[in-house]
Amino acid sequence: MKALLISLLCALFFSCSAQTQDKADTSATIEIDSTMKQATFGAGCFWCVEAIFQELEGVQSVQSGYSGGKVDNPTYREVCSGLTGHAEVVQITYDPAKISFEELLEVFWQTHDPTTLNQQGADKGTQYRSVVFYHDEEQRELAEYYKKKLNDEKAFQNPVVTEISAFEKFYPAEDYHQEYFNNNQNQPYCQIVIQPKLDKFRKVFKEKLKD
Repeated sequence: MKALLISLLCALFFSCSAQTQDKADTSATIEIDSTMKQATFGAGCFWCVEAIFQELEGVQSVQSGYSGGKVDNPTYREVCSGLTGHAEVVQITYDPAKISFEELLEVFWQTHDPTTLNQQGADKGTQYRSVVFYHDEEQRELAEYYKKKLNDEKAFQNPVVTEISAFEKFYPAEDYHQEYFNNNQNQPYCQIVIQPKLDKFRKVFKEKLKD
């Protein structure tokens, strides 16, 4: 029943928002301080993922967008069709002196279900797949190592199916997707889906949160 309610809420919001959306900005090549690094994760709806990672100490910024597809400058509607091949992702800029990629991976795998192929809860489709887009060889090795470790130790009831692929392009999502939870906390989706997930995250990772 809850999943059906969430699906109906999503359908209502998406049908309204899709009418006014514009093309996403061109592929982002964000210049960052040389002391900073980037990580790109897909773990279902990027509204949820953004809300979680922006609370971590050492994370400078989190931007919602699209990666892993075959179409340039996709719109949200196009990505939702599942035909572009993109995943909803967040691009995280972080200070490796304060938080490591391994710690980001820990949060990533503990805050979504990496065992459901192309699905997170009521959200279904390749755009909601669990994925790590690695930016360098070290990130690839760490992602593959910990995925294997989780499966070897049977950390989840079912095998982890997270995709691990080389990062190529990142397209920022439309403006109304950015800081979505912070700007829309009274929306039903935020109250029913994001807030409980955020509350659980804060309890488990309370020592890693910003002051």
